[in-house]
Amino acid sequence: MTGILDSLRHTAKTQARRILLPEHYDERVIAAATALAERQLAVPVLIDLPDEINEAPAGVEVFRQRSDAAEWTNKAIAAFTEARAAKGMTAEKATEQLKNPVLLAAVLLKLGFADGGVAGSTATTADVLRAGIQGLGLAQGAKQVSSFFLMELTDGRVLTYGDCGVIPDPDSAALAEIAVASAASHQRLTGEEAKVAMLSFSTKGSAEHPRVDKVRAALDLAKQAAPALAIDGELQFDAAFVPAIGEKKAPGSAVAGHANVFIFPDLDSGNIGYKITQRIGGAKALGPLLQGLAKPWMDLSRGCSAEDIVDVAVIAGVLG
Repeated sequence: MTGILDSLRHTAKTQARRILLPEHYDERVIAAATALAERQLAVPVLIDLPDEINEAPAGVEVFRQRSDAAEWTNKAIAAFTEARAAKGMTAEKATEQLKNPVLLAAVLLKLGFADGGVAGSTATTADVLRAGIQGLGLAQGAKQVSSFFLMELTDGRVLTYGDCGVIPDPDSAALAEIAVASAASHQRLTGEEAKVAMLSFSTKGSAEHPRVDKVRAALDLAKQAAPALAIDGELQFDAAFVPAIGEKKAPGSAVAGHANVFIFPDLDSGNIGYKITQRIGGAKALGPLLQGLAKPWMDLSRGCSAEDIVDVAVIAGVLG
C-alpha cells in the first residue's frame, strides 16, 4: 500500500522545487540537503557552508557561492527595508538583521529566489514564525498564520487536523480561516475533496455554551468565505468520523461520518487530539505544517532528524 509520503515524494520528483535550508551550520540540515539532492526530491539551497566543509555535496546549491549572491542580498535588503519602513526600518538596520540566515531565506523566498523554505532545526518556532511573517509576509487575503497536521492512519487513510500547533484560542473569524486554509492544504497534498468538520463537544445543538456558539459562528463565516466547500458543524468527533453515528446524530449531513479535515476549537483540544491519534491510534503525524504565508515556509522541531527535514522539504515542494 502506497503511503502519503511515497505519493508526495513521487510528486516532488516531477517538480524539482528549489527549497531553502538556511540552517547550514546544523549537520542534520547538511545530511538532509544531501539526501534531497541524491533522491532528486528537490533542489536544496543552503545559505552557506559550515566552516568544516569546503565543497557542497553534489546537487546542493550554496547561496553565498553564487556569482550573483551580492545582487540578491542587496535586493533582499531593499525589499525588507521597504516592507518594514513604517516600523522604522532603515537599510543599515536591514543589512544587520539579514545577517540572520533564517530571515534572509524568508526574504529571498518572497523575492522568488526559491519555491519554499524549511527552518527550525536550531531556530525556535517563534523565530521561524517571525521570519516568515516579517520576511515573507502573509498570503493574499490571509490575516494569520496557522498550522495543520497530516495524520496517516494505519489503514492508509489521511486526515488533516488544524490548528494543532500555533493559535491557542482562535475566535470565530480565526477558526473559520483555519478551516478554509486547512481544506485547501488537504486538497493540495492528498488530491481528495476536503470534507471539513468543525469539532465541538456538541453535535447540532445537543449542548448550549458560548464555546459551542463560537464554532457555529465560525461555520457560518467559513461558508461565506468558501461557499463551495463541503463543511458542517458543530460536530462531535464520533459524529464527524463514524458513518453510522454521523447518520444518527446529524442526518442529512454530507460531512458527518465522512470528514477528512477536522478543525479543533482551540490549541488544547487540537494538540491533545493529534497526539492521541498518533500515540494510541498508531497514526503517522506529519507536522505542524504552517499555512497562511505567501509561500511555503515550514517549521521543524528542534529534535528533528535529517529524514524529518527531508519529509518537510518534500511537503514544502509539493505546496510550492
